[in-house]
Amino acid sequence: MTGLQDDDVLGKAYDARLMRRLLAYLIPYWAQVAIALAGILVGSLAALAQPYLVKVAIDSYIATGTLAGVERLAFLYLAFLVVAFGAEYLQTWTLLMTGQRIMFDLRMAIYGHLQRLDLRYYDRNPVGRLMTRVTSDVDALNDLFAAGVVTIFGDVFTLVGIMAVMAWMDWRLAIVALSVTPLIALVTQWFRRNVRETYRVVRGYIARINAFLQEHITGMTTVQLFGREPLNFARFDEIDARHRDANVDSIFYYAVFYPAIEAIGALAVALIIWYGGMNVMSGALTLGSLVAFLQYSQRFFRPLSDMSEKFNVLQSAMASSERIFRLLDEPVAVTSPAGPARRPAPAAGHIAFDHVWFAYAPRPADGEGEEPDWVLQDVSFEVRPGERIGIVGATGSGKTTIINLLLRFYDVQRGRITIDGVDIRDLDVADVRGLFSLVLQDVHLFSGTIADNIRLGNTEVSDERIVAAARAVHADRFIERMPSSYASLVAERGAGVSVGQKQLLSFARALAFDPRILVLDEATSSVDTETEVLIRDGLAVLMEGRTTIAIAHRLSTIQDMDRILVLHKGSLREAGTHQELLAARGIYFRLFELQFKLEATGPSAADGPTASNSARTQPA
Repeated sequence: MTGLQDDDVLGKAYDARLMRRLLAYLIPYWAQVAIALAGILVGSLAALAQPYLVKVAIDSYIATGTLAGVERLAFLYLAFLVVAFGAEYLQTWTLLMTGQRIMFDLRMAIYGHLQRLDLRYYDRNPVGRLMTRVTSDVDALNDLFAAGVVTIFGDVFTLVGIMAVMAWMDWRLAIVALSVTPLIALVTQWFRRNVRETYRVVRGYIARINAFLQEHITGMTTVQLFGREPLNFARFDEIDARHRDANVDSIFYYAVFYPAIEAIGALAVALIIWYGGMNVMSGALTLGSLVAFLQYSQRFFRPLSDMSEKFNVLQSAMASSERIFRLLDEPVAVTSPAGPARRPAPAAGHIAFDHVWFAYAPRPADGEGEEPDWVLQDVSFEVRPGERIGIVGATGSGKTTIINLLLRFYDVQRGRITIDGVDIRDLDVADVRGLFSLVLQDVHLFSGTIADNIRLGNTEVSDERIVAAARAVHADRFIERMPSSYASLVAERGAGVSVGQKQLLSFARALAFDPRILVLDEATSSVDTETEVLIRDGLAVLMEGRTTIAIAHRLSTIQDMDRILVLHKGSLREAGTHQELLAARGIYFRLFELQFKLEATGPSAADGPTASNSARTQPA
């Protein structure tokens, strides 16, 4: 945990390729950028005129004792101040608004891409790290567009303008004033080199803090149940301390850099006073020119400090853009074909697995040419329209993988899967998934109302269908007891709703969408006996006339299926009805016998319908 992840390592301080991609987001707002540039140039010209007006006031009026016309000069100076203020306001407002629009565009692009990425990407990337991409990394790019990429032109213009005016007024004194520039270059180079390294570490630990918080706040129930608070606190303390130390290091470099720039600026002022004062006393330079030189000198070093700060903004933007574009460039493995095939309408729901091989890691990490760790090996079976199929097997046998492949969360490496005779890879992804309703063991509820969690944003699902679906699976019993019935609010992750109630809602959700194919993945594993009886009654309604695939550990939930498939170590080993498989006395028989013994000796053996059902179907 002490080293930085590859994802946190920064690239170049400036990368022309990344900058071109970033500027592409600026192009749609070229009019706003032009307005900001105009404001910057006008403001810079107004700022350049002010010291020269002071020179004219001293040399032409104050030194000669002529007061006539001073008020006009003062009014002109004030006018330039107002112009500079207006230009600064215009460019600041425009750039900040543009930065917010670009942030919006970037976040929408990132979130849209995240929704298209396949599950394999999420298997290897922590959620907290992805949240960092959408939040703090995009914020860093906002700083670039709002205070970096455009305003740096104003700094350059101001520097060039000051040097030109100083050289025009007195080129010898200009050389003296600018003689400290090499010192500024040395200090700036030292600052950039060291701050870049500390910034790399800071950004790495920000991503790590986000990932840690997301994981452990989500799992707070487990943390508190097993008393892991001290251990987790110590781990977070370690990460947070390293983040703090990295920031302290960067504070040191800032604390040295800015006073150093101020000291070099003071040295320049001293040189101007020394050399310019001698010229004033000898009559080679006017007093007004000396005062103007002093003001120009102070204004010369301010953009240099700003440009050094903008280097940090640029560094941050390059680091963030590298990570953001790496995410946006992540290929979408599961895509719809350019010309998707058309499945028969209406869909029959005929499914076929044809010699399917699949591995989550296509190649092992430590060797080339070796066989992958196959999760499914040469699996072939057929599910006829309207047929009800149960899938059983030990943990890790590949049951859930079959569902992941069927819904194209992943694509097979060998073989093919067809629906109504068409390879699912030839169909539009949304078209494939629109055939299914999936009921998972771990039900996810979103913040919103009960009705929203059944409808899931589908406007075609009417309130009447929601109520009917909930009534069919007996979810209406607890929904109508809630304060606002179907309008009752659900907290984040379904807090306040029991596990059994969540599963009833998931059944209502599935029924409301009226799918052609129903997929149940351990759908009744987390409910009590009474609720399971209610769900079985609802399932009869839900499965009627639909192709159904049900994964189950509790064999009592799939005994009435038309056919049961038995997986073992990634291979399809047995298939048949419940009674046929028991009579074969193979893997299914052993699973059933083991489960019956466990249920018979458990605390619910005497009164649980699962045990009694098992007893009635136990082979002689």
